[in-house]
Amino acid sequence: MKLLVGLGNPGARYEGNRHNIGFMALDRIAEAHGLGPWRSRFQGEAAEGRLGETRVMLLKPTTFMNLSGQSVGEAMRYLKLTPADIIVFHDELDLAPGKLRVKEGGGHAGHNGLRSIHQHIGETYGRVRLGIGHPGDKARVAGYVLSDFAKAEQDWLDDLLRGVADGAPALAAGDAGRFQNAVAARTSPPRNANPRPAKAPEPPASATPHNRADTEVPTQSVADRLRALSDRFR
Repeated sequence: MKLLVGLGNPGARYEGNRHNIGFMALDRIAEAHGLGPWRSRFQGEAAEGRLGETRVMLLKPTTFMNLSGQSVGEAMRYLKLTPADIIVFHDELDLAPGKLRVKEGGGHAGHNGLRSIHQHIGETYGRVRLGIGHPGDKARVAGYVLSDFAKAEQDWLDDLLRGVADGAPALAAGDAGRFQNAVAARTSPPRNANPRPAKAPEPPASATPHNRADTEVPTQSVADRLRALSDRFR
């Protein structure tokens, strides 16, 4: 069994925030694969089912971001899982908007949700880092992650979430490469492979207009024309 965790903050106030992209990813997976219904469990909202051949539980902690580890730890212990069975979806400032990376273990890089999970289960769990971009100034980070995605960002956000849902069975099966390929197919579709129509070939010489020299009738000299007229009246 795999435990897929999405990070975010509960309540309508935070629903569209960049910080809640982890919740959004799990909602899209549940919708696309018919998992659920969502029930209150483990200090969060949980939904069960299968992704391909793998049994999974989706978990959205409702403890607020900086206490996410309480929910994850409780679920892990109840389900008798190890950190290696857990994959956390979270927002990533250090990736461009719409980019995604899969990572195993490592530090929390100052992310409050990951920091809390580290405190409760250690660092050897998997992560899906969902790029939201950086505001450019460290002082603006808090306001940036706690603000909604802009209308102009909806297209790439939808493509990214569709890709996550498409690839979720591969991720649950442990095939990170196939998962990332599924995301790339949505976020970086191949350009139209059809080449531009070839330039029309030059028509053969026989089809081109004749040169002026070929079409002009030799002009009679004035003397020849007078001689011809005199011959007619003799």
